[in-house]
Amino acid sequence: MALFSFRRDNAPAATGVTPEVETFLKGFSMEVMPRTAEKVEDFRAILPKGTRVYIAHIEGTPIEDMVATAKRISAEGFPVMPHFPARIIKDRATLADWIARYQGEAGVKQALLLGGGVNTPAGEFDSSIQLIETGLFDGFERLHVAGHPEGNKDIDKDGGDAIVMQALKWKQDFANRTDAKMAIATQFCFEAGPVIDWVNRINAAGVSIPVHIGVAGPAKLQTMIKFAIACGVGPSLRVLQKRAMDVTKLLLPYEPNEFITELAVHKAQSPDFGIESVHFFPLGGIKTNATWATEHGGASGVPANQA
Repeated sequence: MALFSFRRDNAPAATGVTPEVETFLKGFSMEVMPRTAEKVEDFRAILPKGTRVYIAHIEGTPIEDMVATAKRISAEGFPVMPHFPARIIKDRATLADWIARYQGEAGVKQALLLGGGVNTPAGEFDSSIQLIETGLFDGFERLHVAGHPEGNKDIDKDGGDAIVMQALKWKQDFANRTDAKMAIATQFCFEAGPVIDWVNRINAAGVSIPVHIGVAGPAKLQTMIKFAIACGVGPSLRVLQKRAMDVTKLLLPYEPNEFITELAVHKAQSPDFGIESVHFFPLGGIKTNATWATEHGGASGVPANQA
């Protein structure tokens, strides 16, 4: 089942705002990297006031670049949440140094802790749980962890979710006994049905940490497929593959309209549903994604300098 509002022939893209989507997009977050953030002259011109900006740490990126990006975006008035990928951090001393730099130079109080997408750890850390257990994040206001609605074969090599589920239960216990505000920021997906099933399943297993669902922002189809394969997107990749087989649609952009709409409607009908927020991966560019949010988010998408 296709879950997107793709542009057909030369018909204009729908930019109407629905109450469900406007509410669902309230408080969305955006992921950037130092090199992509450099292309944005002023985040206040494209993102709503208070938007959380994640700063992805790709292996090989100097910590100086990461901290400088955090400092710049924080100075523009946005809360920043840098990534701490366990498998690229050499040791406890390196982790402590990173935290000290972020706090001292950029006032960072939030962090996304994750295993990281490398096969061989650089040092003593292999998981986000190990990072938490160091105690070095004590005092942070927010600690987010990664989620995988379609599984993660780097962790559960049999294609199941037993190990991931066990880890989520450990993190739920940590959330219960600490003051840190936690959330599960997920990998991006392309079908709403499996996402809804996954959220219901982890909730039924006793994991009530709010979910911030990963959404791939507008991008060329070829770009989207490339990133989806590289990031290990699971069965929902078939939606893009099916579209790629249609020559009439091959060169048209992907937009997450119907994916978000279906989740938004479900949330409106079931207010207790575990998705709390949307987290955008701007695969087609930060400005392109921000423009989409402005056009579809109503009051939830108004840039800070226009509010």
